[in-house]
Amino acid sequence: MPRFPDHLSGQGPSNPFPGIKVLERRIGRTIPHRLGSNEGLDMPHRALRERFGDAMAEHAYCYGDAEALGVRQRLCALHGFPLEATLVDAGADSLIALALRTTCTPDCTVVSAAGTYPTFGYFAEGQGCRLLERPYAEHPGLLAPDLDALLETAHEHQARLVYLANPDNPSGHLHDDDAIRQLRRDLPEDCWLLLDEAYHDFRDDAESPFSREVLPGVIRLRTLSKAHGMAGLRIGYALAEPDTLAMMMKVRIHYAVSTLTLAAAETVLDHNDEVREHVRAVKARRERLAGHFRDLGAEVLPSATNFIALRLSDADLAGRLHRELLEAGRLIARPGHPDLGHILRITAVADALEPGRFEILERTLSG
Repeated sequence: MPRFPDHLSGQGPSNPFPGIKVLERRIGRTIPHRLGSNEGLDMPHRALRERFGDAMAEHAYCYGDAEALGVRQRLCALHGFPLEATLVDAGADSLIALALRTTCTPDCTVVSAAGTYPTFGYFAEGQGCRLLERPYAEHPGLLAPDLDALLETAHEHQARLVYLANPDNPSGHLHDDDAIRQLRRDLPEDCWLLLDEAYHDFRDDAESPFSREVLPGVIRLRTLSKAHGMAGLRIGYALAEPDTLAMMMKVRIHYAVSTLTLAAAETVLDHNDEVREHVRAVKARRERLAGHFRDLGAEVLPSATNFIALRLSDADLAGRLHRELLEAGRLIARPGHPDLGHILRITAVADALEPGRFEILERTLSG
């Protein structure tokens, strides 16, 4: 089992402000009179009420539930997670930063694929970690994080943590469950696996038994930004061993998730049929989009996400097309890492299927 940094061992830090919701659960009764809370509880909020209504004003007054119990209960009811193995925070990005803050110290080594979701490297380097990146495995029909290379590097450099996005961003590749289990088994005992599953909901087997497993030495991250359409409100969750989450809570920002966000997430989770309908529609659009570009002769990489990735012949061509599309008001994604500069990523939204939307790209592909 990987260890935690020394400064978190023993008593370590603890949240000095758990909040009224947590306090009410601890003492087993409600607290109707908030006479020691320093929020602006008597702010009239006339302008806020006029624009958004009384409910918005009520959410604005108070700090959110630091334990996000209502959201966690709904997630567990929907997916079968153990309640004690879940933690909610302000989106996958905040969870990445929190996982690094919990498991790593300055000057320790972390490993990822070269060109994968760049926010991981951003936070790792900002924390003073030594970031080692390894090239993707690449051949016809495949662009995927190279698990063997990640594993070899972790052993060679005594890495504290390995980051893997699965499904991957930006390639869309999905490593199967056995590959993930094998990677965890083969990593050094004192090395964490940070498994970023932000696109998990778009897997065809998203509700498999493996999806709800709590894996020793692994911190699994998911988000409500994609399938649940809540990117602007910032909320996601971690699935890990309770002892690991207890350590994460020691260094977590107390009220990173707002009262409004928690209420909105509970509402969306209470109407999961809408989420499932959205996921089905995204998958259908993804296949239509992929088929369209394949018919034009493009190489469309396999995707288990809400986007498709096109592999072009070289980075210069991809860069030119990306610029021309942007100048025409069409924003698609091109990885900033030089190793993946030949990739263009297109999200499977309805607007992407409008005739002529990608005329610039289509003209080049068919020419």
